[in-house]
Amino acid sequence: MSPSHRVVIAVFPDVDLLDVTGPAEVFALANRESGGRAGYEVRLAAPDAGPVRTAAGVRLVADLAFGEVGAAVDTLLVPGAVRPGPDGPVARVDEDVVEWVRATAPHARRIASVCVGAHLLAAAGLLDGRRATTHWSTAAQLAAEHPRVRVDADPIFVRSGRVWTGAGISACMDLALALVAEDHGEELALAVARQLVMYLRRQGGQSQFSVPLSRPAAARRDIDELRLFITEHLDGELSAAVLAERMCLSERHFARVFRQETGTSPAAYVEAARVEAARRLLESTDEPLERVAAATGMGSVETLHRAFRKQLDITPASYRRRFRTAS
Repeated sequence: MSPSHRVVIAVFPDVDLLDVTGPAEVFALANRESGGRAGYEVRLAAPDAGPVRTAAGVRLVADLAFGEVGAAVDTLLVPGAVRPGPDGPVARVDEDVVEWVRATAPHARRIASVCVGAHLLAAAGLLDGRRATTHWSTAAQLAAEHPRVRVDADPIFVRSGRVWTGAGISACMDLALALVAEDHGEELALAVARQLVMYLRRQGGQSQFSVPLSRPAAARRDIDELRLFITEHLDGELSAAVLAERMCLSERHFARVFRQETGTSPAAYVEAARVEAARRLLESTDEPLERVAAATGMGSVETLHRAFRKQLDITPASYRRRFRTAS
């Protein structure tokens, strides 16, 4: 059977190796598990055909130069690359790659970025007005450089129309599984996931709670330990008084120390963590709102509604309709 899904993956110097090979393996297994009926043909495209050195030091061989790709692209997959920065990894944006992505995207049925590849899509203008994700460590960079992109650092992947964005590192395979499920149904995607010894859908996002991930580590270890405690006990009593007692500090002194270390108040931090937990339940389960509110420490549906309106400007029910990912 001739290929019906031509997947073109962009490669360039210092690209992250797994961002390329992970999705390619998923599509190859989809072909195998379907007896060839899945119809995926994966091609690597680079500024010039031939060897390309990845960030891992392993060389890939590009099948095509960018100029040879043409318009016959079903799925355009864009991985990323990073360089060291003073405060952590910084996404690299190669203008030649951006120009090629911008020119090729209109001819593709769908476009997907892997990890920090979202920065390339954003630079090409493909994420303007869209919700998108990337590796949590460069999410702040993406939001700062592209204010028209609605950056969400927690999901494993996000779909916005024909544009998909995936989170960091191994999440490239979760994204590829989702693309297989879209093309051929979840039965085939599940068969591939089994061969990879993966869950078809992971529970949670890039972390169990992205509130701790999105903030730098505190100078005080006890504050970091408290943040972890909060994420593990969202359905418990987490008032400032209770947290201050746990820290063996007066409530006033605790509030001052917590703000100094995290940049926010204890109450705001707890509410943000609870909203994120509720978001994931709404995205991945059919639990009624009463159970979502109870499981995340909101207490009541009314409190859940208020928190969602305040932080996301949307109701929980509307959020579930828009971002529900599980069947």
